[in-house]
Amino acid sequence: MLSPHERFLESARLWETYLSLGGSLEPEPDTQSPFFDPEEWRENAAHGGASVHILRRSGI
Repeated sequence: MLSPHERFLESARLWETYLSLGGSLEPEPDTQSPFFDPEEWRENAAHGGASVHILRRSGI
């Protein structure tokens, strides 16, 4: 059981970890929006945005 202050400090620590591991504060695109442009979205992902990485290649 954490106090509100302790929860705030733990949350800040977790955000630091998330960002240091490559997380982004950019919102996920709304692909259902009439204003969604798939070409623009792909272009942003290629320049350091979120992407998928293979972590393990074994057949487990």
